[in-house]
Amino acid sequence: MSFLGIMGFVLMILMVALLLKGKTTPAVVFILLPILVGFLVGFTPGEMADYIKEGVGSVATTAILFIFAVLFFGIMSDAGVFDRIVGSVVGYVGNNLLLLMFATVLIAIIGHLDGSGATTLLITLPPLLPIYKKLNVRTVVLLGITCLTMGVMNIVPWGGPCGRTAAALEVAPNDIWKYCIPAQLFGVAAILVLCVFFAKVEKKRGAGLAAGAPVMTEAGVQAGRDQDCARPKLFWFNIALIVLVVLALTLTKIPTHITFMIALAIGLMVNYPSQKEQQARVKAHATDALTMAFTALASGALIGIMGKSPMLDAMTQMVLSFMPQSMAPHSHVLFAAVNSPLSMIIHGDALTYGIVPIINQIVSGYGIPAAAVGAAFLITYGPTIYIMPMTAATYMGLGLADVELKDHIAFSLKWAVLVATLQLLFAVVTGIIPF
Repeated sequence: MSFLGIMGFVLMILMVALLLKGKTTPAVVFILLPILVGFLVGFTPGEMADYIKEGVGSVATTAILFIFAVLFFGIMSDAGVFDRIVGSVVGYVGNNLLLLMFATVLIAIIGHLDGSGATTLLITLPPLLPIYKKLNVRTVVLLGITCLTMGVMNIVPWGGPCGRTAAALEVAPNDIWKYCIPAQLFGVAAILVLCVFFAKVEKKRGAGLAAGAPVMTEAGVQAGRDQDCARPKLFWFNIALIVLVVLALTLTKIPTHITFMIALAIGLMVNYPSQKEQQARVKAHATDALTMAFTALASGALIGIMGKSPMLDAMTQMVLSFMPQSMAPHSHVLFAAVNSPLSMIIHGDALTYGIVPIINQIVSGYGIPAAAVGAAFLITYGPTIYIMPMTAATYMGLGLADVELKDHIAFSLKWAVLVATLQLLFAVVTGIIPF
């Protein structure tokens, strides 16, 4: 066993421990800890500067994507695009329990187009909570359906997990997402089937017997928001713009960050033509955008020192020396199979930046594309994201739904693991993820 490989694993363990303690932001850990370990293994300041430069360069595009995507979808939300759709959907379902749960899935999908958990929870839970209560459906069911859907949706290329995984593997987020799309569609279908089961269980408990459940209108959804930002007359223009963005992401080779850069400029110019309005909208979403970009750029230090130096190769050789030869080509699927429960106790950033690159290094020699490795990881990681105690948005959901964390985990985790497992099986059996 090489000293360099051992120190690489020490770096991983320390990173996990610091992230679990939550004493500092991931960005600080990603910058300082690899530098400290780099000095201990004998890297010179010049070598580390070169490694970090390479690492930051490999994630710069992802950071740019985060900034423009978060701003674009934030501005679409400000313009009232999602509120109008949500109000119409909720008004249509009435007192039908199954339709209500289907509507919850649809609203969570729409709300999560920006990849933000907080936005989705604010769009989904407040308008639906009084209806669930009126129909005597447990609020933990509402939270569970919402979080499962958000998790499946969260692996879009402008979402945090896909962007971080792409950065760790040095591939384009779009390349990973193309492997994920069929599994996402399958995952949504699986959640809809679960809704049928949930509806039957809740009916047996006496739900659905109440009459006169409140109907939430668009105005009701908009309550508490800044009405001056809404642009109802531009609703169809904004819908067309969003559709064009999605088509560009899936059907063209235009880089993702450039697509969002152009879409943001058009959306700002049309919805908020004055300079003052544009600056106000950008400032309103700047914190979310820059926080994600800050973390992505900081990860460049970790990726550079661990991945651009001989350290990752040394770690890979150590793993291979202990692993049966027959398992090596399937490591990405085997890791994905245990990923969901593992992510409940190990921080997602530690898995993404510490373990996924090693798995990729192992299977790359067998012709498995890095994007497929990232997709296998994401489709089993996604469903548990908003159940994890380490996800900040989880606590927002708990507060909005008035649900205890232990109850949320007890209800939702088993279904999240089931959806994740089914998605992985679907992707492997259909050949989408090579095995």
